[in-house]
Amino acid sequence: MSNSSDIRQYLTFQLGTEVFGIDVSNVREILEFNSVTRVPKTPDFMRGVINLRGSVVPVLDMRLKFGLTETEKTVNTCVVVVEVSFEGETIIVGALVDSVQEVFEMDQSLVEPAPRMGTRLRTDFIKGMGKKDDGFIILLDIAKVFSFEEITGLTAPDLADSPVAVNE
Repeated sequence: MSNSSDIRQYLTFQLGTEVFGIDVSNVREILEFNSVTRVPKTPDFMRGVINLRGSVVPVLDMRLKFGLTETEKTVNTCVVVVEVSFEGETIIVGALVDSVQEVFEMDQSLVEPAPRMGTRLRTDFIKGMGKKDDGFIILLDIAKVFSFEEITGLTAPDLADSPVAVNE
């Protein structure tokens, strides 16, 4: 019998045919994907920004971040708004996903360590592989999916220092 500290809740979402999970403690809300405002000179995976009750929130395409094709807008496409902590600062980011599945509880004894892919492939953002039914759920450490530089570069643009001249 396991104690309650070995049980965690995860929100699962789909990218293509794969199912991923993130700890619900990082999830702020789930939004319908409508439109984003594109921001010039940002990485491909940066789809744009949204206005979330007066705050500018970057929306990042999880499919592009993981080397898949760009997320297509469907009736199920949504933005999972997450809180990511970096060096004591909490940053709000929208993660664009194909669809949200469910919130479920998982005993940590059912979580296998992240697979080792050699030294050339980065897997530090994978917390582990959760066993569910006959398959696996890739459990993500959302704070490690994006680097500190990527997140701070997206949330704190200093246009005064930008190499792009506004009045050309």
